[in-house]
Amino acid sequence: MKKYNVGILGATGAVGQEMIKLLEERNFPIDNIRFFASSRSAGKKINFKNNEYLIEEAKKGVFKNIDILLGASPNDLAKELIPSAIEDGCVVVDNSSAFRMDDEVPLIVPEVNPEAVKDHKGLIANPNCATIIGLVAINKLNEFNKIKKIIVSTYQAVSGAGAGGITELDEQVAAISQNKEVTPKVFSHQIAYNLIPQIGDFNKMGYSSEEMKFQNEGKKILGNEDLKVNCTCVRVPVYRSHSESITIEFENEMELEKAEEILKNSPGVKFIPTENNGNLPMPLDTSDQDLVFVGRVRYDMSRDDKKGLSLWCCGDQIRKGAATNAIQIAELLIEKN
Repeated sequence: MKKYNVGILGATGAVGQEMIKLLEERNFPIDNIRFFASSRSAGKKINFKNNEYLIEEAKKGVFKNIDILLGASPNDLAKELIPSAIEDGCVVVDNSSAFRMDDEVPLIVPEVNPEAVKDHKGLIANPNCATIIGLVAINKLNEFNKIKKIIVSTYQAVSGAGAGGITELDEQVAAISQNKEVTPKVFSHQIAYNLIPQIGDFNKMGYSSEEMKFQNEGKKILGNEDLKVNCTCVRVPVYRSHSESITIEFENEMELEKAEEILKNSPGVKFIPTENNGNLPMPLDTSDQDLVFVGRVRYDMSRDDKKGLSLWCCGDQIRKGAATNAIQIAELLIEKN
């Protein structure tokens, strides 16, 4: 099997660290690997497959001789460095939101639109975590019976804000247990024992940037500009799995039993039948693995027909919502040559 030179941009962050773990776990065909981070981390060491590698400073001109660069850096750094990496000959799979809505850049969830990988011009964008989790859950339903409208509420783990979000939740829980004052730094308000119904800045319509991602990215990935989406995103004091309540309107009526059959056979999905006091899709169960758990499937009682269904899904934000999806895209690149 051919092997590839791989780089990770943003190797010291939560997603970058997960990418390193997954490249080893999935036995990605690597000839040589390099790690890039800020000047603060340059010179430190990262262990990969029992070997130590020096972290290199991420800057223009350092990406030569890399076949695939996995991006896990903030937007501003992605905008600055990724064009340079493409000039150096890399194919980049980028986890930031910097290029997702660029018409020239494929936006890919491998279970949904793998064919889009052939259209890349040196750059492929990894979608937003909530978009990935939600679309994996509903894609096969959409293929069987086109979805016209989605109403979704997301309950997003602190891992969505990076390693700092996880640390802040830990610190706040510890401080409150000792009757100490809590001072939010990563989040706008206290996250411990609380919910924050804002992720990103609000626009003039009152929707946050995170909420608009689901709408705009969903349309692009599903290839449906007429898709109507209404989204509410909430930060919750959970470590690392996002949950979503999704209500779907189909073009035609959908039998509940058929929907369940489709979900049972959907790639990337683990269907959980609804039982009183039985198993349910929950963040604790979906963390540290790559499937999206789907359950609580039921008719939309606000309708007089069978064109509406509601469901609940959960998926690991750091893995399938970010690192795993990016590496699956890289695997698609190899598969499609």
